[in-house]
Amino acid sequence: MASTDSTTVAKDGSDLAGLEAGLDALESRQTLRTPFRQTFVQKILPPVLAVALVLALWQALVSFRIVDDPTKLPAPSAVWDVVRTAWLQGELLGYIWTSVSRGLLGFCLALLIGTPLGLIVARVKFIRAAIGPILSGLQSLPSVAWVPPAVIWLGLNNSMMYAVILLGAVPSIANGLVSGVDQVPPLFLRAGRTLGATGLKGTWHIVLPAALPGYVAGLKQGWAFSWRSLMAAEIIASFPDLGVGLGQLLENGRNASDMAMVFEAILLILVVGIAIDLLIFSPLERWVLRSRGLLVKS
Repeated sequence: MASTDSTTVAKDGSDLAGLEAGLDALESRQTLRTPFRQTFVQKILPPVLAVALVLALWQALVSFRIVDDPTKLPAPSAVWDVVRTAWLQGELLGYIWTSVSRGLLGFCLALLIGTPLGLIVARVKFIRAAIGPILSGLQSLPSVAWVPPAVIWLGLNNSMMYAVILLGAVPSIANGLVSGVDQVPPLFLRAGRTLGATGLKGTWHIVLPAALPGYVAGLKQGWAFSWRSLMAAEIIASFPDLGVGLGQLLENGRNASDMAMVFEAILLILVVGIAIDLLIFSPLERWVLRSRGLLVKS
């Protein structure tokens, strides 16, 4: 009988040792730096190949005269010449900075408004019932619809641009935070109340950290709405005193029937949007997932 007990204890001990060894191996595996070759093959090479394929198809449409009218589809080299000329003349960075500075400042203002609004809507039932559907409706409303009333209310100035950005981005940020708060496990809230984390303290230490995944998703969507709202405002409400941003550049190309300039503006708008996502929101999203053990390196 004693030998059986000792065998069982030894077996349990070996199982625990094996479990601990597996957990240690898993932890050490997460801390290893991913080799550059693996990163290049998995993350850098696919988008590069995709861009190369698009350029090849674009060039084929022009070279084989499938689209033989350059006023409708210019060659990639023609678009590159326009971009290069703008760079040499010192105008390219000005176009980008005019739009990016407006977009980021407008997004930061939307963040300051949308975050407390989302918390209030998520935590106060009466307010949620009153304005929750309105926020959802505003989120689905095309941002271009806000440009005419904003011009009438505020005139052709930067305040109009920021108003359109706020009306486009605030509902997305608030709804993202509401969604994140709704997914917080009730056990977290009860544990926080037991430890004395109530009111603002509970919101800061319990609710917001637990709602981060949904909140970050709302931030990404809020930036997308900010950028699209700004482009719509710059295209429709053009005025010399506002400077030339990317949306205004697109409108100038349309007015001049210059398709190379139109494609230049479209590509710059696309590149800036992707760059902001890769430099700001994707690292933030990876950090949130990694801190919760949801992002494990293979």
